[in-house]
Formats: sequence, structure tokens, C-alpha cells
Amino acid sequence: MNDRQTRRAALQSIASTVSACAVSSSSSLLAQDRSPIQRGAKKLPVSGEPHEDLAPFDEMMIRFTREHQVPGAALAVTRNSSLIYARGFGWANVESKRPVEPDSLFRIASVSKPLTAVAVLQLVPPPKLDDRVFDVLPAKDWLPANHDQRLASITIRQLLHHTAGWDRDKSFDPIGRPHQIAQVLKHKLPVGPKEVVRFSLTLPLDFDPGTRFAYSNIGYLLLGRLIEHLSGMGYEAYVQQHVLKPLDVTRMQLGRAWKGDLSKGEVHYYDPLNRSGPAVNGPKLNVKVPLVYGAENIEAFEAHGGWIASAVDLVKFASAFDHPESSKLLKSNEIAEMWACPAGAAGHEAGGQQKAAFYGCGWSVRPVGNQGRANTWHSGMIAGTSSILVRRHDGLNWAVLFNTDRDQNKKVLADLIDPLVHQAADAVQRWPERTITI
Repeated sequence: MNDRQTRRAALQSIASTVSACAVSSSSSLLAQDRSPIQRGAKKLPVSGEPHEDLAPFDEMMIRFTREHQVPGAALAVTRNSSLIYARGFGWANVESKRPVEPDSLFRIASVSKPLTAVAVLQLVPPPKLDDRVFDVLPAKDWLPANHDQRLASITIRQLLHHTAGWDRDKSFDPIGRPHQIAQVLKHKLPVGPKEVVRFSLTLPLDFDPGTRFAYSNIGYLLLGRLIEHLSGMGYEAYVQQHVLKPLDVTRMQLGRAWKGDLSKGEVHYYDPLNRSGPAVNGPKLNVKVPLVYGAENIEAFEAHGGWIASAVDLVKFASAFDHPESSKLLKSNEIAEMWACPAGAAGHEAGGQQKAAFYGCGWSVRPVGNQGRANTWHSGMIAGTSSILVRRHDGLNWAVLFNTDRDQNKKVLADLIDPLVHQAADAVQRWPERTITI
């Protein structure tokens, strides 16, 4: 048996009715996938166009979905900027038996941050990244009378690098305190991203800006305000017009909390911990509701974690930086700035050597070799969602999205699947010379 026959047999052993034929429609289940894969007594649909050479991705995703009891997932892969793989696994809606499609929309949580970073880099030339943010945003409009004086020294670069002075592990993350924000600001629920920022600016910083790294959602909400100030547009409108439209990505938008407000083609969300809390927006304020539908302030996540997208949308975005000299979004020097190592402790060990991995402008970065190549990525998680977007140094990009956040052992799905996608990619022996259309 040759290599092709071996791969074909492996794929057929998992999904005996999936054939290698192509189809022209990407909006419905493939006819050959309608006979579902069994997971115990449950049926697991698989949608999208199969390809025998890419069987390692199918095998990995099917195995992972079964073993970790995932309701639904999607994986998309580009190679040399061409979309070569896009498939859905499991259920977008378990109750109605609606399957995940290759272009199903998911909340992507903090995978939103690279979008925000790119928008900032479009509006702020690299030499201006060291400008103090409240010299750009009018301090009189944003800083309260008794503010921490260190706030005035925060730079735009420090916001991008998560070195601005907020440390949620040392204090708390204001994004999870909508009721407290409403009380302090004397603002009726719901509170939006502007109110979250204004509340945060009444608090003391956790460390001196620029001295170390600490992941900060507040810093990215503040960048959203900077984008609006510099562009004269709303944050969502600017990103859609200037970051997504050039890539022909038309369905991405900011997500909504209530189940009845989900977008057309969006999955439903499942919390393995069945958490609930008082509603913070919508028609049932303060009534106990599921965390995934109204008890988290999704609308206020905005620039730090509010977008919904398909896996295909995200790999189109990732591919925009494959060839810096011809990118539709940023100039080559701006892309280099995005991947650049931060100065000081954020990017260097105590002895002064550069860290093996660091956080650049909106992306985690791991340099590979000495040719300027790097793996760059971002993951995200909120209740009911886990996501990861990866740009690999060899021309591969992929996105994996889930409509739940953890497995039965409370382990984060994006963390679990991250090494497995690398392994599946490494197992591909021959890459198809084709581009699929979704």
C-alpha cells in the first residue's frame, strides 16, 4: 500500500462515508458527511470539503472532539496565503442538531487583540508609539481629578505590550465588575467599554509603567478609545472598514450577550461549569441568567475580546502578514514593529538576553532561528468559548474555534489543542496545490 492509499484508509476508518470528492457549496453539509461519525451513542457531523492529503487534520479534530466532549469546533488552515482547509466538527446548536459549518461564527475572546493592535499601528506611525497616550487622548477628558499620577506617563507602546501598569492578578480585572462600575460612576446598567475605562482610571496602577509585563484587558479597551479619537470613527466601524474589508472579510462584528441577539450563522455556547449570575444587560437586568447569555458583559469586551468570527475569517487576517512587502494592512516596517521584542524586563531575562518568547504588539512571538522568522499567536477564552490563532514561520496559519471553553477535567481547550495542530501539520506528507472557496 502506498502513502496515498495509507492516508485514504486512515480517513475512511474514521469517517467511512467521507469521500475525497470536492463540492461547490460551502454553506451546507457535504453529502458524503451526512452519514455521521459515531461518538458513543451520539452522532458527530463533519462539514466542509475533505482532502485525503490533509487527513491528519481530520483525524486530530475528530479524536479531540470526541475525547474532550466538545459540542462544536471549527478549524481553518492557510498555506502560503491560500486557504487549503476549512471544516466544522460537531454541533453549532446541540439542541436543534444544527452542525458547525466551516464558516460558522464564534466568539473569539482575546483573539480580538491582534485586530486592535493592527488598527493602532495603522493610525500611529512607529516613531509615535512612544508618545504618552494622554497627550493624544485629552487628559482633561479622561483622567479624574485624583488619579494615579503614573497614568500620565503611559505610552501607546506600553498599552500594546501589556506593560502599562495594570496587573489583574495583583488587584482585579475591572471588566468583570460591571455592577461596581455602575455604582462608582453612578451610571445605570449596562456599562460599555468607555465606562469600564473611566472606572479603571480611578484606580491606582499595580506597578510603574514600562517596568514589566502583565496581561491587561483594560489597556486594550483604552487602545479602542485611542482608535476612535484618531480616526473619528467608532471602534467597530474602523476595524471593519480598514482592517477587515481590505481582506474581503465581511461578517465579522462585535458579539452580543443575549441568545436572542446572536448573529445569523453564529454558534450557541455551552458552559461546562453551568455558571450563572445576575444579568448585566438586556431585558432582564439583575435576573439570574446563564453566564454565557447575559451575565458576562460581552458588549463591553469590545477592543480586548468582543469580536465574533469564523475560523476562515481569522486565517485570512493572519495571512495578511505573510508577505510584508505587499500586505494590504500594514507597511513592512509596521509589521516588523508588531513582532519586535519589548525593551527591558518584558522582553529580556534578568541577565539581559532576549526571552525565548515574548508579547509584541497584540501577538505572542517566538523567534525561530536567526533569519527573522517567528511563530506568532494569540489565544482567547471566556465562558462558552475557547479560541486560538497561529501564524507559523513556515507559511502555515491556522485558527481553531470552540463553542465551549473547557473539557470535563476543566482544562482550557485552546491550550490542549495547540500542540496537536502542530503535530497534525507536521504529519502532512504532501500539501494540496489548491485554494478552496468558502
